[in-house]
Amino acid sequence: MIFNSITFVAFFATFLVVWSLPLGWTFRRLVLLAASYIFYASWSPPFVALLWISTLVDYFAARWIAREERPGPRRLALIISLAANLGMLGFFKYGGFLETNFQLLAGAMGFAYRAPHWNIVLPLGISFYTFQTLSYTLDVYQRRIAPSRSFLNFALFVTFFPHLVAGPIMRPRDLLSQFAHPKRANRAMLLWGLALMTLGLFEKIVLADSFLSGPADKVFNAKDALLPLDAWTGVLAFAGQIFFDFSGYTTTAIGAALCLGFSLPQNFNAPYAAVGFSDFWRRWHISLSTWLRDYLYISLGGNRKGRLRTYANLMITMLLGGLWHGANWTFVVWGGLHGFYLAVERVLTEAFGRFRVFHTLAFRLFAATLTFGLVCVAWVFFRAADFVGAARLLVSMASVPAKAEPLLYLNDILPVAAILSVMLLSQWRLRATSLEAVVARTPAVVLAVGWSLMAFLILASQGSDNAFIYFQF
Repeated sequence: MIFNSITFVAFFATFLVVWSLPLGWTFRRLVLLAASYIFYASWSPPFVALLWISTLVDYFAARWIAREERPGPRRLALIISLAANLGMLGFFKYGGFLETNFQLLAGAMGFAYRAPHWNIVLPLGISFYTFQTLSYTLDVYQRRIAPSRSFLNFALFVTFFPHLVAGPIMRPRDLLSQFAHPKRANRAMLLWGLALMTLGLFEKIVLADSFLSGPADKVFNAKDALLPLDAWTGVLAFAGQIFFDFSGYTTTAIGAALCLGFSLPQNFNAPYAAVGFSDFWRRWHISLSTWLRDYLYISLGGNRKGRLRTYANLMITMLLGGLWHGANWTFVVWGGLHGFYLAVERVLTEAFGRFRVFHTLAFRLFAATLTFGLVCVAWVFFRAADFVGAARLLVSMASVPAKAEPLLYLNDILPVAAILSVMLLSQWRLRATSLEAVVARTPAVVLAVGWSLMAFLILASQGSDNAFIYFQF
């Protein structure tokens, strides 16, 4: 059951009716918990057990940490939580990756080691909910929050279905407290929630799937060298596809939660209008970037231990952030590139940031264009299946191969150019404002026509059953 499916529409409509009935808060929370388990079990019922393990371990580990004053037992409880969560994540997500690389290493050292084949299936959303429950235990350990007294509330914090499988990665302070008191959406919340769900599904089904996925797949699946126009069109198409796919999911999730009376934080804020890479990571996948900053980068020392240590901490954080996205060295290189970008940006800012020219509109536009271009270069490693494919595509982007043949036609190139142009202009407009503010200033007739057009295109689209890209992470 995914957001862009008829099954989810029926599920959500039915649940919304039940949720609106005049029932007690405890009963409504139990119904919400059951619905969340049903939502997750629609992919693979046995993996619900992993949610139960994570919920039980972290709930009781946090209570143990909170009541203990001795450092030893507190640390032991934290280790149990880390071992359970990272152990599950490591086995299911990185078990095959580690096995393959160990076999290659053994072969390079002259050992004929052949590991048994494990058919490990990646549980949906495990990267998201393990980070979420870890943030709870770590916050209790660092005495930022008190542990939840209600097991039901904590179970809902872990399993709340709108954000369960692809974020946003929620912090305890942002969601856990919302289950303490009865929630019901008023008319304004319901209308805005439905509007956000429509916008999110339009981003996913119409823009990402119907217009951008085709050119991106053709270019990244090509086995031969490409013309620069084709190569860049495919990379730009993927840049738009992954934004609209992931932003579409989280926008739909935020809207679904709002229809129930809950508030989820913004996860994207015009990232392709970023002026520099630190600005990009303040705007792209905000819930992950802030998680990495607060629980990894700062824990490593942040920028408090000298310049070289700061650069090392940046690189370690981004390398692990890349590995979080997938068990493949191409993701590590993607993260390493962003770590390199951040380090170079910091060096240049310290050296030249005081000059007035770097604060002019012309320079900001130049910096935004350069940032977007280099982000697209990094996307090559994110999307490519291997380094051979990534190298072939990068060479094609930079030069005209001798034997390259045209791959894409005008009906591929023109939609990508149009969508990317509107996307970039819109995001630049939204840099200093919010979607809510823009909507508030827009005439009601224009909003009605826009909503109707999006709804029509969603229904008319043929790509409505494609899984979200971030489900694989």
